[in-house]
Amino acid sequence: MKELRNFVDKIKPNFEKGGKFSKLHSTFDAFETFLFVPNTVTNKGAHIRDCIDMKRVMIVVVLALMPALLFGMYNVGLQHFRAFGDVAAASDILGCFWFGLLKVLPIIIVSYVVGLGIEFAFAQSRGHELSEGFLVSGMLIPLVMPVDVPLWMVAVSTAFAVIIGKEVFGGSGMNIFNPALLARAFVFFAYTPFISGEKVWVADITSSNGQGLVDGFSGATPLTAISEAATAGAKSFDWGTLPMDSLIGTIPGSIGETSFIAIMLGAAILLYTGIASWKIMLSVFAGGYLMGLLFNVIGGDVYMDMPAYYHLLLGGFAFGAVFMATDPVSSAQTCVGKYIYGFLIGVIAVLTRVVNPGYPEGMMLSILLLNALAPLIDHYVVEANIRRRNRRMKTAK
Repeated sequence: MKELRNFVDKIKPNFEKGGKFSKLHSTFDAFETFLFVPNTVTNKGAHIRDCIDMKRVMIVVVLALMPALLFGMYNVGLQHFRAFGDVAAASDILGCFWFGLLKVLPIIIVSYVVGLGIEFAFAQSRGHELSEGFLVSGMLIPLVMPVDVPLWMVAVSTAFAVIIGKEVFGGSGMNIFNPALLARAFVFFAYTPFISGEKVWVADITSSNGQGLVDGFSGATPLTAISEAATAGAKSFDWGTLPMDSLIGTIPGSIGETSFIAIMLGAAILLYTGIASWKIMLSVFAGGYLMGLLFNVIGGDVYMDMPAYYHLLLGGFAFGAVFMATDPVSSAQTCVGKYIYGFLIGVIAVLTRVVNPGYPEGMMLSILLLNALAPLIDHYVVEANIRRRNRRMKTAK
């Protein structure tokens, strides 16, 4: 490590002002601060001195995503072998993981290559430091995609998220919407058949044309199956092992969104390190659960009668609550605002699921809507605080 530090220090003057490669200063700075904690510190004034910089914060989030990613790779293989009736392969944990790794890794590579390429280009053209934010976005984008999404579509959606979602607003820290959710929303609205329906959640189903599939296998996610039953007017639904399967994650769905346990391991890392807001996480789950209870009281179809806590286990609810809603840039900033912001996300997500049968997953749109409303929430919270303080001052006089 010392030798690497000496090598970096030796070539550093070439990338500083007046150096041979001064135009590549942003690129060099990005690699240096990725390898080592920056050695620039404040000498005076009331500043917080800490060894944690934004790159380290982003790396912690990426580490928190690892349980969901690793289980997602295993589940990709498991769902594939189940779909084609290969019982022996489905029982081979390493075989399932290896199959999933080969399917998921190209999506991750495309996401990072396209996203970081655009970030490097913008940083160099503006003469700014390279943003750290895409370290997380580049991992989130693959995890919220179905495994069979075409790679060119991942590239286009990633470019859209970085350019339209971040750079037009001024780069990282200035974006209004969560970039990873923008990428998913872009695919959903521009190429709907590739991110909805029943043939996109399990690898190789679309290319098989039904050959080799187990009889009666559909590949539908649990939310889609429940929504279809509710639309058909069914009064009951065979829940079977669905709660336990959702808890573990052995169900069809987006790569990183199926396992509640894996997502909660990530949540524990984020909360222990203080990276994410527990207020937002808690209020999202509370809002979703209370809305589910309200629908239980109303009743009328299998979706409304579904136990309220099922909503927290199914679809992208838990993943959105832990990794998307807590985005420090696009979420509410005030203490009270975080509770309101998170609660409304949970309420609207469940409301969208139950009321709109054409879109059984409501988490994506719910978070994007509250991203847009977060500044308004903070504004009214601050105004309310000012009014209370003014009243106290008048009373004291």
